[in-house]
Amino acid sequence: MSYQISLFESPRRSCNSSIAPLFDVPRKSRAETEAAVDESVFSEISLSGRSQQCLHLLAPILRELSEGQDNRWLTLVSPPKQITAQWLRDAGLNRERILLLRPRGIQSSQDLAYEALRLGCSHTVISWFNPLPKAARNRLIKAALAGVCQSLNVRQFFKS
Repeated sequence: MSYQISLFESPRRSCNSSIAPLFDVPRKSRAETEAAVDESVFSEISLSGRSQQCLHLLAPILRELSEGQDNRWLTLVSPPKQITAQWLRDAGLNRERILLLRPRGIQSSQDLAYEALRLGCSHTVISWFNPLPKAARNRLIKAALAGVCQSLNVRQFFKS
């Protein structure tokens, strides 16, 4: 029997509880446990290589998220210029469930991601911040908790 672990689910919750751990995990203090819960709404992946290779790896993740059971949007904030409406269609994503947001005027991409998370109209907000300072990460986590949604940051390193 194999298990599929969700991108946003803790591996401990998805495994069969009758399986004994291979090693003892030290118990955490209440403050450490609360901090870990906060971080459960934030995930980050790092991709490097040619842009088409990175997009090929990213497509199944986006497809899965666009077809989820949640009725809210999958929101992409300031995606790379290669992610267009045509690319989304070609990758087999459900375009009716995806919002592409780009900042206008003086609004930053981080502010836009924060607002998209905080408002809770999306089940997942995907951003492309590299680097993502700890303060900005914590701000996104707080917004995701307020909006009861997930934040996924993609660190993408392109090669020519």
